[in-house]
Amino acid sequence: MRRLFLVEPVVAVYAFSAFLTIPLLQQYVYRRIWEQVTNTSYPVSDNTSSTCGANGSSNHSIYTEEVQRRASLFALYTDAFSVVPSLVVTLVLVAYSDRGGRRIAIVCPLIGTLLYTLAFLVVSYFKLNIYLLIGSSIVNSLFGGMGAFMGGCFAYVTDLCTGERQKTLRIAGVDMMIGLLSGAASLSTGYFLRAAGFNWPLVTSVLCQCVVLLYVIFILEETVTKAPADAVDLDGSARSSVLKHIIFGIYEMFAGATRRSRTRLALLLLIITSLVFALFGGSSVLTLFELSEPLCWNAVLIGYGAALSSTLFLASFLGLSAFMYCGVPQLLIILIGMLSVLSSMVLLAFTKTTLLMFIARAAVLLAVMPFPVLRSMMSNIISKSEQGALFACISFLENLSLSASGAVFNSVYSATVAWYPGFVFALSAGLCAIPLFALGVVALIGVDVAQKEEVPEPAISGEEEPVPNERDSSPLVS
Repeated sequence: MRRLFLVEPVVAVYAFSAFLTIPLLQQYVYRRIWEQVTNTSYPVSDNTSSTCGANGSSNHSIYTEEVQRRASLFALYTDAFSVVPSLVVTLVLVAYSDRGGRRIAIVCPLIGTLLYTLAFLVVSYFKLNIYLLIGSSIVNSLFGGMGAFMGGCFAYVTDLCTGERQKTLRIAGVDMMIGLLSGAASLSTGYFLRAAGFNWPLVTSVLCQCVVLLYVIFILEETVTKAPADAVDLDGSARSSVLKHIIFGIYEMFAGATRRSRTRLALLLLIITSLVFALFGGSSVLTLFELSEPLCWNAVLIGYGAALSSTLFLASFLGLSAFMYCGVPQLLIILIGMLSVLSSMVLLAFTKTTLLMFIARAAVLLAVMPFPVLRSMMSNIISKSEQGALFACISFLENLSLSASGAVFNSVYSATVAWYPGFVFALSAGLCAIPLFALGVVALIGVDVAQKEEVPEPAISGEEEPVPNERDSSPLVS
């Protein structure tokens, strides 16, 4: 069978299956906790605008606040127990992909996600204790999770690209595939729940993950076809060299660069990490916010809202393509994306109606534009032989920031939901000051971050001739 160099189908199907279960998990835990707190079944309403009228009891608000608190703490415990294994495995897998091949960093997370979804299906079908889902999340993290998967996919894409524009647009294309399919999954979740309950969507997710796992194993071609020449030590042992590469790869990535390049790289990492913290931290409690008063959305409205937010990947890709076609500077594109995040969080902080909620979600449509630009800029600072180490570092920091943001924002939300549910969004808006300040520093020290000269080399890494490191000839600045 002829193999292909197309990782986008993998990202698309994985995104659909993963984002089909994420809203399901939040709503499933919410409903099970509601049953535990109230000793009654969860109120399901046919009203397409609200579920507040489904229960006219005077204790409804008290029950809702308690359920909100317990559900947010459940999410906090899940993140707290799974973050460390996921970070370590992500760092090891993606860094090792420079030598062991990119597919290992893609296959392992797929296996972990499949095991997690199967465990979710078993818990849902047999009505087992919901805290078993925390254990299955830990098992998933031992395979790297989404951080390792995306790091492997981005490293795979950079192996196939030669120019800065091609690299930026293809990385943005991967982000767009995530958005399109996650939006379709989120939109269908509400209808799945109404028509068939929780089990059938989970079965669909399992089937999708099986298909994409088979594609990666039997169809997707490897881009790293030969280990570097130093993969075997003088004593003939490859294990020591691989271990050194994993441990010191990121250190050498910084140590081998000039002081100016190190400063730029550190600032860009700070921007992408802090922006992930602010954007996805605020977004992590959106479903809980929508389920509670004054919105009281049902499953269908939650699906519509999540689908609208997911279109930001497509809108960001189209916006990025248009801005690049018009020659807009990269730093200005990043600034526009940051302002999109800021404006959306400010609106969410004062949202009390369904209309304003949809407006706030629409305001965030350009929020993903900075991420492919930042990844491309950092990739052009680093040599081809260190792309795995770079994306291991990026995935590690993004995963750390994402997990920390979920823990922090869920903790803050559980403490403030009784007196000001929108406080977490105001906090997210305030945290946008950090990437804005770092971007200003990058602009001051120079905007030519990604203007390094391209090194002629094969499109696919792993050819017979070693790829020269263009920084070797540059004097180090102490």
